Amino acid sequence: MTKSDIVRQIAEKTGVEKGTVSAIVENFMEQVRSSMIRGENIYLRGFGTFLLKQRAEKVARNISKNTTIVIPAHMVPVFKPSPEFASKVK
Repeated sequence: MTKSDIVRQIAEKTGVEKGTVSAIVENFMEQVRSSMIRGENIYLRGFGTFLLKQRAEKVARNISKNTTIVIPAHMVPVFKPSPEFASKVK
């Protein structure tokens, strides 16, 4: 499913114009993105949580150059579905 599919389905179910729905979806995604950039987690009850997880520093190999490199510690965004959402998917 793509973003345009989501916009189309919401527009059909609600009767709101696609342009308006598209603007709302874009704004929602921008709010999630900017909140996570600021280091905030997003909690959506009944849906799930967008979290930032710390990844530890590690040593990796560059196979093409046959060298080792150090990948520094960094944050990665993850999504954890709510229990009811996860049970419906199963």
